[in-house]
Amino acid sequence: MHALEKILAKNSGRQTVRTGEIVTAKVDFAEINDLYLQTVYSFYEMGGEKVWDNTRCAFVFDHYAPCPDIKSAANHKEMREFARKNDLKFHFDTNCGVCHQVMPEAGVIYPGMIVVATDSHTTTHGAFGAMGTGCGATDMATILMTGELWFRVPEIIEVRLEGETPKGVYPKDVVLAVLGRIRADGAVYKAIDFTGSYVEKLNVAGRMTICNMAVEMGAKTAYMQPNQDVIDFVSKRAVRPYEIQYTDPGYQYAESYVFDVSGLEPELACPSSVENVHPLSRVIAQGEVKLDQGYIGSCTGGRTEDIAIAARILKGRHIPAYTRLVIVPASRAVMQECMAKGYIQDLMDAGATITTPGCGACLGAHEGILAPGETCITSTNRNFPGRMGSTEALMYLASPATVAASMINGRITDPRPYLD
Repeated sequence: MHALEKILAKNSGRQTVRTGEIVTAKVDFAEINDLYLQTVYSFYEMGGEKVWDNTRCAFVFDHYAPCPDIKSAANHKEMREFARKNDLKFHFDTNCGVCHQVMPEAGVIYPGMIVVATDSHTTTHGAFGAMGTGCGATDMATILMTGELWFRVPEIIEVRLEGETPKGVYPKDVVLAVLGRIRADGAVYKAIDFTGSYVEKLNVAGRMTICNMAVEMGAKTAYMQPNQDVIDFVSKRAVRPYEIQYTDPGYQYAESYVFDVSGLEPELACPSSVENVHPLSRVIAQGEVKLDQGYIGSCTGGRTEDIAIAARILKGRHIPAYTRLVIVPASRAVMQECMAKGYIQDLMDAGATITTPGCGACLGAHEGILAPGETCITSTNRNFPGRMGSTEALMYLASPATVAASMINGRITDPRPYLD
């Protein structure tokens, strides 16, 4: 069996599972973000009284942090009351950050577990050798009541990444290249296992970036075999003992894709689809793309490593007049580390706006949304019309390095000359 199949078998009390089977499995941790107050309503409508385990579930207030309107403030109020009533051990309020960042930092994510959240980007936690997937309000209410949920055992695709990336090519570029080939519907309700020499050497932040965007290919979940960086990260934080699952030798994947990352250059997902991916040089060759805003943040591109490279490129420089650069750290811990290392000061000196850790404008709610006719280059994960504000705005997805370099000139720019 594959490691993911072993996780499903273990949590459903079975020896084996096979592709296509429906199993009922125990959920190791459940997370509800602040878009899903309906989960509370469904919980009570279905006869719920107390959550099944107050140490295995949490609310994370990240999409509206801090609240931009009365409705979101009222939602937070009701969710806080539910959390207090159930004495939840873990509660991440508006001072904490994005769910997919704060949960690993808190030690509730570890290899061999099943984590379910009311957020499609829960595939991120495959970076830790966990099975992470999203669900809706009713399914989440079921988990809160019983600690279990049904799963269909997915087909598993191998995406093998070999080689070493050249200067100026980052994990975001790699996953965009993969996305451009597999397309937005190429892995619907399938799992993606990222393997290969590139993955084996990849740090935690890079792994999270790649697994995060598996859902943009339609994937139900993602997976990476834990390396030493992951083990070191988890062993310092894990709130429970964990067991790493390993794929059996000779496992037959449903499909396999092989990429040589050593041949990549910086990539862009151009408007208005995540699969509309092109090498940066080709986009630039087609003509100047002027920018109104740059954005570095979200569960895809707001970690310390992302902010560090932006600060490195922008230190001693300044963004042009009448443009803006918004920096949204993924968590309070990320912001504190970036402050301690001077990255925040360097970016503010360059003209950047620093906002509260959280999702920010990634979902088009606040803290940097776009007006009609504006163009933004962003390290976030989606660029369909209206994602960051107006349906008449355009978004280019890129690495934080490309975002930073582009904001030096107010137009899409190759970051590599700025890395010397």
